[in-house]
Amino acid sequence: MSANGNARTTSKTLRRGVVAAALPLLIGALASCGYGSQAPKDESADKKAPVAAGAKKLSASEVRIGYFPNLTHATALIGVQDGLIQKELGGTVLKPQTFNAGPSEIEALNGGSLDIGFIGPSPSINAYVKSKGKNLRIVSGSASGGVKLVVNPDRIKTLDDLKGKRIATPQKGNTQDVALLNWISEKGWKVDPESGKGDVSVVRTDNKVTPDAFKSGSIDGAWVPEPTASKLVSQGGSVLLDETALWPDKKFVITNVIVSQKFLTEHPDVVEAVLKGTVKTNEWINANPEKAKESANAALKGLSGKPLDAKVIDPAWPSIAITDDPLAATLKTQSEWAVEAGLIEQPDLAGIYDLTLLNKVLKAAGKPEVSDAGLGAK
Repeated sequence: MSANGNARTTSKTLRRGVVAAALPLLIGALASCGYGSQAPKDESADKKAPVAAGAKKLSASEVRIGYFPNLTHATALIGVQDGLIQKELGGTVLKPQTFNAGPSEIEALNGGSLDIGFIGPSPSINAYVKSKGKNLRIVSGSASGGVKLVVNPDRIKTLDDLKGKRIATPQKGNTQDVALLNWISEKGWKVDPESGKGDVSVVRTDNKVTPDAFKSGSIDGAWVPEPTASKLVSQGGSVLLDETALWPDKKFVITNVIVSQKFLTEHPDVVEAVLKGTVKTNEWINANPEKAKESANAALKGLSGKPLDAKVIDPAWPSIAITDDPLAATLKTQSEWAVEAGLIEQPDLAGIYDLTLLNKVLKAAGKPEVSDAGLGAK
């Protein structure tokens, strides 16, 4: 077990005692990233960086990269818009696609219409397990954190006040839902993970409608990612807990970079070029946080037609840590929580990571290599 997992093993027996009896396999419940709509929707990005005249192609003429129009996918938003990834690809054309939910992105990857994707840990686990380890590899990290418990301060003043209240998560079994269920069980409270009923009512609500539900009073709070959390704060909500406080080193994976195993095998030079682009993008973001925030918001405006309001993006942006490290140990812990909650059966995640190319890029850039927590491809 990972160091992150060990940090919670002291309450493992308690958690197993308080969750509902083991449920049938619900691996499909892990399909959502927790960022967007439950209803999958694909759309092609309208803008892409121009290919330099006379630039030499790599082993593939094009690479199709998918991501969400969301701040937790800032690496893709900025790397695509500002041409930082295309620059590394030379004459190989970057073709971006945006998605509103994890299932549609995974479907595109499985169907061969997508080569590389930015996506959350839950759908990565789900897709890997359902395919028996044959459809994807996690090749890099992208973002950490950016998840908060926001509550109505008139109804909830302390964490103990959550008992008996209605707290929203984006979807049953998604990354935030699993984290909330784990936190509830560590409090010694009981919740049926299937229905969400118990000492705390866990209300699975699409992030797009959560602000309206919060405003109307039909929920008392929400355990949600940015920018939804900051939208609730702008409506009078109060941040009662930042999930980073629950993790060793205050880090946990929220976005990975995944690749089709077929594409990785046939075009490792293209994958390496993309990773060179993401590493350089992440370095620029961390060195220029204000400019990066503006660039990400400009990308969101280009994709959705509307930028985020300053009162939303200003508090949301610094709570998201941009990183090359996939924080593999935290993905392992998240899968353990889902098992202990009765949402999934014990998954075999051996081989879900292949960080060979990322570590090659990091080493060449003079940066420290990162770990796969024992879950690397053999």
